[in-house]
Amino acid sequence: MKFIILFAALFAVALAAPRPDVEIVKSDSDVGPEKFNFDWETSDGSTHKANGDLKDAGSDHEAIVVHGSYSWTDEKTGEKFTVTYVADENGFQPTGAHLPVA
Repeated sequence: MKFIILFAALFAVALAAPRPDVEIVKSDSDVGPEKFNFDWETSDGSTHKANGDLKDAGSDHEAIVVHGSYSWTDEKTGEKFTVTYVADENGFQPTGAHLPVA
């Protein structure tokens, strides 16, 4: 649960960063007590989609499992980057063509 709060706070800070001429063109969300999903897109082509489900509700191993992806285009090169991730009891696990692999 602490991870989701931290994730939401960092997400809000990223959205609040000053970016002139960029507007939100799509914003959908559905938040419930045991699951959520959201999908947004900005006028510069950046996107973020995620869904989360509560796993093992009511047990000692209760956890939220989040699957999502986000993408953006580098302003200087025009190259598009996409990160797909899972965030669960094992931490944040991103993958992307531009990310190094151990």
